[in-house]
Amino acid sequence: MSKKVVKVVKLQFPAGGARPGPALAGVGVNMPQFCSAFNDATRDRAGDVVPVVITAFEDKSFTFELKTSPASVLLKKYAGVKSGSDKAHVNKVGKITVEQLREIATYKLPDLNANDVEGAMKIIAGTAKNMGIVIEGFGE
Repeated sequence: MSKKVVKVVKLQFPAGGARPGPALAGVGVNMPQFCSAFNDATRDRAGDVVPVVITAFEDKSFTFELKTSPASVLLKKYAGVKSGSDKAHVNKVGKITVEQLREIATYKLPDLNANDVEGAMKIIAGTAKNMGIVIEGFGE
């Protein structure tokens, strides 16, 4: 017999840095147990922001699925900027290369609605454009 799902929640935590708190309080899971499991699973991704989908069951048990880091976080990291532009069409804040774009797209491919790396590159390029990050050598 399958367990009854009470809630499905999408959250983001620093890799290896989940702690009990208000974000987890409303989920209805054993917070220390989740934090320990999440931190163990993400220890190798130190410094990254890790999205997670938590499925909470009626008996307070849970499952979770780790996702790839957000494209915006990766773009800022590769471009070496703290934040995106407030007026992306006017103010450019950084640059990345096509090779870096391909790296990000390859990493993000499992979580994107794209069939191949080229499609994923177009999605990531759109995010970069909206953030004011220029991709050198990538067609406008």
